Amino acid sequence: MSGEAMKTAGTPPRGGAAAGDPVLARAHDVAQNFLAALPERPVDPRPVLAALRDALGGPLPERGGDPCSVIDALAAAAEPGLIATAGPRYFGFVIGGSLPAAVAADWLTSVWDQNAGVFATAPAASVVEEVTAGWLLELLGLPSGASVGFVTGGQMANFTCLAAARHEVLRRAGWNVEERGLQGAPPLRVIAGAEAHVTIESSLRLLGLGGRTVLRVEADDQGRILPAALARALAEGCGPTIVCAQAGNVDTGAFDPFQEIAPLARQAGAWLHVDGAFGLWAGASARLRHLLQGVDAADSWSTDAHKWLNVPYDSGIAIVAHPAPHRAAMTANAAYLVKSAGSARDPLDWTPEFSRRARGFPIYAALRVLGREGLAGMVERCCAVARRMAGVLRGSPHARVLNDVVLNQVLVGLTPPDGRETGEFTQAVLARVQRGGVCWMGGTTRRQTAAIRISVSNWSTSDRDADRSVSALLDAIELEAAQAPTTAGAGD
Repeated sequence: MSGEAMKTAGTPPRGGAAAGDPVLARAHDVAQNFLAALPERPVDPRPVLAALRDALGGPLPERGGDPCSVIDALAAAAEPGLIATAGPRYFGFVIGGSLPAAVAADWLTSVWDQNAGVFATAPAASVVEEVTAGWLLELLGLPSGASVGFVTGGQMANFTCLAAARHEVLRRAGWNVEERGLQGAPPLRVIAGAEAHVTIESSLRLLGLGGRTVLRVEADDQGRILPAALARALAEGCGPTIVCAQAGNVDTGAFDPFQEIAPLARQAGAWLHVDGAFGLWAGASARLRHLLQGVDAADSWSTDAHKWLNVPYDSGIAIVAHPAPHRAAMTANAAYLVKSAGSARDPLDWTPEFSRRARGFPIYAALRVLGREGLAGMVERCCAVARRMAGVLRGSPHARVLNDVVLNQVLVGLTPPDGRETGEFTQAVLARVQRGGVCWMGGTTRRQTAAIRISVSNWSTSDRDADRSVSALLDAIELEAAQAPTTAGAGD
């Protein structure tokens, strides 16, 4: 095989795989061009599935191709299917963008290619996680002795915390679930609010506890657990119990009343877990911290750094007030594993994974770039933008803001003109907004009412972006309101 053919097939040049490799420079150019266009990019390019399959598919090549050509072809073929979720006017779901410094650190994470499983394979990654964990606990107002695991996202953060909870409440009942499993174990109760996030159920399912066995307790109109309802649920049973609360309702942004429910859980001997995927970041702001009063009395907390620290995926964070059950639920040992005998951190003791990318580097970079004031300012700006959008929408005769805008969530209900059904009208308006490409908002159903959900969590979202997006929504409402009502069954 010739030298050129070997290079095409992936054999590294002398001096290392990245030594002057033009494919890395090409990828950098493609990335820079994408980021430069992102602020004005249509948010929803309306990709056609068949076209994407045609462009990206086909048989696996028998022989390798030129790396730069492969990157160019990949970028061109993927382009129609790239949603501008990282841009300033994407308000669907709670999806943050990525700070430039965090993107740069993420690039380095890939280049360094460290296996952040144990200290022996990635000393720098281990220490960065250790340092970053301390910073996060301080910023979020959580106990300094808590343990921290860096996982893929909010669901795995919930999974990890609930695994620690499962271990501890069963241990207190005399059962080692890691050694003996769940067959024959004492019955375990899980109590959650009526509007707990779906990842609580899916995490419990993965833990063998059954997603549909959760006892749901009544919540108020903003989705907050009613303490009296929780007290009744706790009193109606006994034995190992886990209570799941939330910081930041996925629709309304509301916070459970931690000051009232934490003592109830403690008195019942229950483990209190807080799903704070985005709401826990309110703890970084002196102006918003009151929303989390009492949250530090919980036993575990989950959050997602992509949502409001604005670092690239994947960046879930599991925090446990009691390191012993956290470690017992996650750790593994084998003869071949070179684990630290001293005080060094072995990350696999705190996460469900052995081999994984070094997730701490982008989080570390984001915190260093923002600092305490910058992080607080970013969170507060997003909340201010949400209030700004809500204020304008309240002036529309066809729009109603359904939630108390306490954080970054705006829930919008629509009042259709005579002859239009609310759900159908809402879906039609939402489709117009999404097709327009100015912004992207998501739909939801809350208490049997169709609504539009606006989530503001991107560092780059400006007042101008907010105004453009609200105008696009109001225009869609007016255009759809002017349409004649459709007749049910027409054309059948």
